Amino acid sequence: MKLLVIALLFVSLPCYAKWYHKEFEVMGTKAKVELESDSPQLAQELMLKVVEEMNRIDRLMSPFKPSSELSKINDLAASQEVKISKEMFQLLQRSIEYSEFTGGAFDITFPSVGFNYDYRNKIKPTDRQRKELIHNIDYKSIQLNSNHTSIKFNSKQTKIDLGGIAKGHAVDRCIEILVSKGIKNAFVNAGGDSRVIGKKKDRMWYIGVRHPRDENKLIVNLPLENVAISTSGDYERFFIQDNVRYHHILDPATGDSARKSQSVTIIASNGVDADALSTSIFILGSKEGLKMINQMPDVSAIIIDKDGRMKFSDDLMSVN
Repeated sequence: MKLLVIALLFVSLPCYAKWYHKEFEVMGTKAKVELESDSPQLAQELMLKVVEEMNRIDRLMSPFKPSSELSKINDLAASQEVKISKEMFQLLQRSIEYSEFTGGAFDITFPSVGFNYDYRNKIKPTDRQRKELIHNIDYKSIQLNSNHTSIKFNSKQTKIDLGGIAKGHAVDRCIEILVSKGIKNAFVNAGGDSRVIGKKKDRMWYIGVRHPRDENKLIVNLPLENVAISTSGDYERFFIQDNVRYHHILDPATGDSARKSQSVTIIASNGVDADALSTSIFILGSKEGLKMINQMPDVSAIIIDKDGRMKFSDDLMSVN
């Protein structure tokens, strides 16, 4: 009888939630998932699902994978109407909406000139090449057909790249997976894009924003809860030539690296918005960018301008 009572007591003991995390590489960057669960098996399964989902989106949207859907679009859309997945179609729609909203600062056709840059080997297009190709950066050359879920380019030189929005989409999708399985507290990151839900051990999540000129320093450490955060900086892929910094965030108006900002951090409700806006505001610069952000509810910005001065959106200024 005593053994039975001991056994029953053992079975009835509560199972406490624990934290689990996994780091991996995907989409050309480091990624991480961290979550709280009272089931070790579920935690492991969900972390693998996050890895699988990010890799699936990479296979779908990478411009560097010849077999990706994006590569298929770039290969064929100039000569024919291309049927595409609903997921791709919807993200392209969002991209064009951001192009219109930002007056063309956000433009996924930037690789129409950008393919001439090779940051690893310090190669850039000549001024003549940029001038000859710049007219091909034009989101209006993308024709989406909602009836056929298809895409076509108006110009033979048009190319697209979802680098300014795809990681935000991937982070959103992974959070959706975790929430659908009952996870209340979690963090998902892909490079400069992150999203958090709930809290971290009964306190808010703290996400650091690195100094754009010193990778060992943070400019700010932000307490966050149930938001997405994205940072775009001129230090991610770049080279310096003749004292000029050439980096991967191109200004669609010039085909040259945007130089009004050193870094832009956006806090928004979802990863797609945060990702697209951080790129857009980086290109627009602090004056135009803050004017835009200050008119958007539930969106915040921290901008390091070209001279290294830190500027905040109005809502963050009021907090400080």
